[in-house]
Amino acid sequence: MSVAYVFPGQGSQVVGMGKALADAFPEAKAVFDAADDALGEKLSTLCFEGPEDALKLTANTQPAILTVSVAAHAVLRKRFAAAPAFVAGHSLGEYSALVAAGAMKLSDAVRSVRARGTFMQEAVPAGLGAMSAVLGLESAQVTAICAQAQAETQGWVVSPANFNDPSQTVIAGHAPAVERAAALLKAAGAKRVLPLPVSAPFHCALMAPVVERLKGTLGAVTIAPLEVPVVSNVEAAPNQDAAKVVPLLLAQVTGSVRWVETVQALEGLGVTKVVELGPGKVLCGLVKRIAKGIECVNVEDPAGLEKAVAFLGGTP
Repeated sequence: MSVAYVFPGQGSQVVGMGKALADAFPEAKAVFDAADDALGEKLSTLCFEGPEDALKLTANTQPAILTVSVAAHAVLRKRFAAAPAFVAGHSLGEYSALVAAGAMKLSDAVRSVRARGTFMQEAVPAGLGAMSAVLGLESAQVTAICAQAQAETQGWVVSPANFNDPSQTVIAGHAPAVERAAALLKAAGAKRVLPLPVSAPFHCALMAPVVERLKGTLGAVTIAPLEVPVVSNVEAAPNQDAAKVVPLLLAQVTGSVRWVETVQALEGLGVTKVVELGPGKVLCGLVKRIAKGIECVNVEDPAGLEKAVAFLGGTP
């Protein structure tokens, strides 16, 4: 049995997330306390009580999801000490994976993703960018149609942002180009093209201003040796070289999240069981649609923890 832990990205947030873990397990509460200390504010209260509008702000969402994910990892590690063979995260989740791999301290990761979220919010004026989920078309078609829409809109940007599963690709860019691509995608047979309620067009060229700003933030962070290989979004391949961590995180800002290839890589490396650590079950759903041979469970509360420990062969 080869196991991987995976960590969710933005969109999995919900008011109340992590509270049951913090109430039940001292190691989870310690993670929330450490995140509060690192930011100098009560991020834990925002996770547990909201308000939802504040939790949905990118600058808050990113550290909040990371903290819940790291808390879930802390309780699982306490109950099931064996390290996974690999870790991976979807976009923001790659920072959670790096904490789990021992490469980043929680305090550094929380401050880094707070900065990342702030820079992303500020990179594109409200209303100028957009993202849409494309359902029912192969990724190669989506990529080609984005290129066509970009050419037709004369300099506007639109490109694939997330390759989530074989029939779901998220596109991002300037709003007029995303709208043009949506029309072309529907004409080409897409089942649905759904506009996403996001504050910025992530993982596309419009995020370029974020890279230089984030470089300064990450440059001040010490990257420790990785205890576990991290399958990165950019390369969809395992990395255990500490020197590559920051360059991969910077490339991720404007690069596509290659989640389909990430899961396929894990399967090719012999992974048969995946545990999703953090709020929601989005990644488990994607894993099941990408790799039929991989089983997946999620840990976001005490019941999920018990299920995961049994799933991994530990003592419930």
